Amino acid sequence: MTHHFSRRRMLVAASALSVAAISGCASPEISDYAAERPALDLQTYFNGTIDAWGMFTDRSGKVVKRFTVVLDCKWQGNTGTLDEDFTYSDGTKQRRVWTITKLADGRYSGRADDVVGEAQGQARGNALRWNYTLALPVDGKVWNVQMDDWMYLMSDRVLLNKTVMTKFGITLGEVTLSFTRRS
Repeated sequence: MTHHFSRRRMLVAASALSVAAISGCASPEISDYAAERPALDLQTYFNGTIDAWGMFTDRSGKVVKRFTVVLDCKWQGNTGTLDEDFTYSDGTKQRRVWTITKLADGRYSGRADDVVGEAQGQARGNALRWNYTLALPVDGKVWNVQMDDWMYLMSDRVLLNKTVMTKFGITLGEVTLSFTRRS
């Protein structure tokens, strides 16, 4: 009986440790930033011309590509257009035009030509979490990769962005961006 009781106690303890370990690795939630200031309002921040500098790092942390972006942003009511012009370190250029819709409760939806379906996001406090599938050209093929995009407003002019890119749950790399609104 004592052996059975000890074994059961060890199983309960192991289960508790497993739950603690899993919750210790839990991802942040947008609600974690609700009290952070300055508050991020996409209609206010993404309005006018914004310059951005970014890089893509592979899963080993090596910088694979650097780029700059000039964004021309306009809103009409609850619909915004973010016209992004990318210039990569290898000289190539790309353009992405987002159509963003402000919804209730700090939520946003968005579409762009190379986004599969609709992007979904929510802002709380100084942060925005944006999730979408990007059709990414790689070596003559197109990969649909999942983008877990976090933006943090640092001041009325500076916004930092970190995106984790995955496919089949495997991290491919990260995109890091710094946005600065022109005065």
